[in-house]
This record gives sequence, structure tokens and C-alpha cells, in this order.
Amino acid sequence: MSDLTDFQKKYLASLHEEEKEELANHADQINSFKEFMSKKGVILTNDNFKYQQTVGIIATYPDIISHLHFSLHADKEGLFVFNNLLQNFERRSFVNGYLYGNNFMLMAHSYFRRGLHDINNYAPRFVEFFWNLDDSKIEKYISLDPNRVRINVDNKTCIELDTWFGAKFNQNIQEVTNGIVKVKPPADLRESLVSFFFRDAYSLDIKWTIKENIKSFQAEEFKTEAIKITKNGMEYYPVRYVHAEYDIDKGYFRHFDGAIHFYTEAEYYARRDADFNYNSKEPTHIKTLSQKLFKMNGIVTVDTWIQFTSHFLTGNPLIFEYFEGKYPKHITDMIQKFRQSIQDK
Repeated sequence: MSDLTDFQKKYLASLHEEEKEELANHADQINSFKEFMSKKGVILTNDNFKYQQTVGIIATYPDIISHLHFSLHADKEGLFVFNNLLQNFERRSFVNGYLYGNNFMLMAHSYFRRGLHDINNYAPRFVEFFWNLDDSKIEKYISLDPNRVRINVDNKTCIELDTWFGAKFNQNIQEVTNGIVKVKPPADLRESLVSFFFRDAYSLDIKWTIKENIKSFQAEEFKTEAIKITKNGMEYYPVRYVHAEYDIDKGYFRHFDGAIHFYTEAEYYARRDADFNYNSKEPTHIKTLSQKLFKMNGIVTVDTWIQFTSHFLTGNPLIFEYFEGKYPKHITDMIQKFRQSIQDK
């Protein structure tokens, strides 16, 4: 254990040294960006700059992007029209999640990154698909990182050879049964296996409803109690949320969005074993803090909805089970081997 601790100390020290070296190597860019921001009334110091292996040289400041360009003001949901961003910033091939300015790069929100953490790469492959979706029938909206921009404007990026495949779900939406579905990992699996193979998924709640000619879809992805996040100085349990509206007469989704719901500890434990009808059943209603991350309006095909829903809930076999009626093969094989090992004891 002491060797591991020594290794960790050496690793952290090496990261610190690497950060010092990279900040020194980019001193001219940092000073130039300080001067650029001072002309906009924002005074930055060296404490406002960081280096991260997965991202690059980062300038941090509260709501920094609102000071950078006249167009960078989010709507009431905190989103930006993607095509409007492309009028002033450049999208480059193979550098997904970033938009290029002259001396800075905008970044998709950190909640698209692995573990919802700003030091990680973007979880494959939602951001990649979103960046490259060019469909004149869809108006796309995206959430940007409001407090951070990358200032080493180049094509360096950290690529992870990982993926998550979307399910094939080809059922006619109008034929989907209205009501509530709740799927969970097998109850006999060890906690460590759920953590590794199900990405800490506790349950996936789904609800279909219909009003006149609009069929609505909602999904909430609950993680185990081990997954928490700090926001505005408070600790929450993050729950990914998907919502979509399907026009039965026209045969496509007219609206599709994704968000993070932030549950307090009391709300989380009250809700996770209940369902979408919790508020209609219980006297104490839950209304969580929410942050929208993306939105699509227009003509969203069933295939596009499936693809982006699957990748927004990346790595969670429960959404695959819902769409396909089974787990991906490697998950099924793992479950079989685990159960066989129990029988052999």
C-alpha cells in the first residue's frame, strides 16, 4: 500500500511539473490573452490559467464567454443555436467539442465529459455526432462551458479509442404502449460488476404519454449513490434526463432535448425506487434543479433520436436493453460467467 501511495505522490508531482512547464511554454499566449481580456474590462492573473493534459491551456473566469463575443449570450435555457455559433466560430474535423476563434476555443459544456468532470475527455460519442450532424431540417442547440476557454488554438486533441453503439430500435413510435417502464441491472450482480459494466447505473425510468396527436417520451437515468457532483457549493446526485415529442400525424419527433437533473440526497432516495408518477402519488413534490445541455427542433427522425439518446446515456446497457430487449453481447457474457462461477462454488 505504501508503494502505491509513493507512486501516486510521484504521479501527482509529475503532473504539477508538467503543468508548470506547459504554462511557461505558453507564456506569450497567456500574456496576449490577458491583454485581450483587459481591453474588455476583465483583469486576469496567472491564477486564472491552468493546464490539463486532456484539454490544453485553459483560461478560467466566471461567465468568461459572455465577454468574448457579442453573440455569446445563452437563451433562457442556457443554450446556443449551433448554426449561429458557426457564423462566428470555426468547426474543424476531428476536433469535436471545440469551436475556434482567433485566440481562443469555445468548448462544449463539461457535463458532456466523462463523469461530468471538466478534467476528462468528452464521453464518446455524443459530442462527435452532435458536432457532425448537418441536417437542414433540424435546428440544434448546445450548452457551452461558460467559465472556461482553451487558448492554445491548434488541432491538438486527446483521442480515446472507446465507443458506445446505439441500439437498433425500429418499432413504430405510434405503436409504443403508453405508460411507465423501469429497468435495473440484475439484482444478483455484485456491486463491483454493476460499477464496471453498467457504469454505476441504478435504474432507468421511462415514460410514454400521449395528448391529442403528440406522443411524449421521458427518461431519467439514476446512478448508484456513489456518483455525486458538487454544484454551486452543494452536493447533488446527477440524473441524466431525456425528453422528446413525436408528431404522430407527421411521423417524426418535432422536439428532442437532454438535461441533467440535480437531486438532493433526500430527493434522490425518495425518487430512485419510485417512478415518473412520484409527484402525483406523494404529498411532498420533487422539483429538482435542472440544467439543459442540448436541444433539437424541427424534423428529427426516429433513427436520429435513437442514436443521440443512446449516446447521451453512453455506456449504460439499460438503454440498450430497453431498445433491443437484451443487453449488448459482452454484458450478457459477463453475467453468464458470473452466475456460472457462483454455481460452481
